[in-house]
Amino acid sequence: MPVFDFRNTPDTKTDNRNNSICTYTTFRTNDSVTSPEKPILILDNHIQPWKHHSCGVFSNPGSRTAFEFNEEGGTVSADILQLDARFVSLIKWIGENHISVRLSGANRPDGYAVYKIREIAFGGGTKLSAEDGFLQYMIDRLLASSAPSEEAEDDDQDEIGDDMKLTSLQSITDFITCAGKTLPENVRLWARRNLAVARSHEVTPEERRHAQRALSIMMNIQWKNDYFESIDPVEARRILDEELYGMERVKQRIIETIIQINRTHTLPAYGLLLVGPAGTGKSQIAYAVARILKLPWTTLDMSSINDPEQLTGSSRIYANAKPGIIMEAFSMAGESNLVFIINELDKASSGKGNGNPADVLLTLLDNLGFTDNYMECMIPTFGVYPIATANDKSQISAPLMSRFAVIEIPDYTPEEKKIIFSRFALPKILKRMGLKEEECVVPDDALDTVIEIYAETSGIRDLEQAAEHMAANALYQIEVNHVPKVVFDPEMVRELLS
Repeated sequence: MPVFDFRNTPDTKTDNRNNSICTYTTFRTNDSVTSPEKPILILDNHIQPWKHHSCGVFSNPGSRTAFEFNEEGGTVSADILQLDARFVSLIKWIGENHISVRLSGANRPDGYAVYKIREIAFGGGTKLSAEDGFLQYMIDRLLASSAPSEEAEDDDQDEIGDDMKLTSLQSITDFITCAGKTLPENVRLWARRNLAVARSHEVTPEERRHAQRALSIMMNIQWKNDYFESIDPVEARRILDEELYGMERVKQRIIETIIQINRTHTLPAYGLLLVGPAGTGKSQIAYAVARILKLPWTTLDMSSINDPEQLTGSSRIYANAKPGIIMEAFSMAGESNLVFIINELDKASSGKGNGNPADVLLTLLDNLGFTDNYMECMIPTFGVYPIATANDKSQISAPLMSRFAVIEIPDYTPEEKKIIFSRFALPKILKRMGLKEEECVVPDDALDTVIEIYAETSGIRDLEQAAEHMAANALYQIEVNHVPKVVFDPEMVRELLS
């Protein structure tokens, strides 16, 4: 059981009066919202029931883990009985800095259940100001975190904080201290090492700058666990039907993946590789899956990546060093759980730099951790779900192929193309141009001609372009020739599109 000790030097006295007394037990929860039923901590209320809003300070737990209420008759102390394991380090930090706070809670048979903590003091030795918002920022981050997997231990760290923003070195220090073991173990150890470099005067200013920049990037990422909430298959099917016409086998495979996540509450071991002709909606499927998973997504366009260093970042030995695209994606998303949409994976083998960019993806796809040369730390990737697209899977190496569940995306049949053109492509473009459906009419014989012209092309991009061309021509005739509507016949279609 951890015991708070806020003193800067270890207690060498043997007097029992100087021994720390821990009055509480910790409980573990992953709840992201607090309430009287789901509190942050519980205080003893057998002396008296406490007010809904109560002010005071956490007493120095070097003596006893308690909260000192500022009552009309003076200060009254109440022991901490239970404490959310995620908040152990934060409560220690609040007490260490003697920050006056206001608690919001409710009296229950087992104690005073505190579900909100707000700072109320300005100056006077405090490390924060209420308008700075750091305390609330920390509470929100901890609520979004997962409970530590083991009992938090006193690491005897002399971490201090100030009233700077999180991007400053001191705010980063505060965050590392308060987050405690809610951070992944390797990230926490890495942060301490880099914090030492950023503070040191025995290294060059350039090294200190790089260390502080890397810390700022890493600490602004919400490191989540690998537990995923259940997804409604009916809603998932609705999204797929909204985004895609037909493709029943593809939709069935995606729904199967959703059912698997619901049973295991973890992502599948393999990502999805969507293989098919250009223009068949592979990227659209990937975006739909990200929407179903309710995760942020980022894209890697492998056709434009010619050097592995673009993905892995550059070493800090260079003055202009920076993280790679993958690390920047984590930073932009702000969390470790996200969908990586890897476009044109079959183009990755054409690297012109010092190596094959595709090889860099192997560790990312294995979900064992990705190492960025600039960060110099293994990034946990168990929350990454990769979805790749390709036109020709024969151009993808066997090691890469083995990391994916392959879904073949067939080309559309002529009948499917007719339905997509008449029900989706043309109405969407008419709406965008401000035309009514009766102003641009494409009868069946004209529609057959459109499909015939593009019979040899794959996908529906050419059909969408044809719909836009025809709508633009109809708009021209209505505006210039002042006709009430345009009805296309086969000859008009051939003359316009051929």
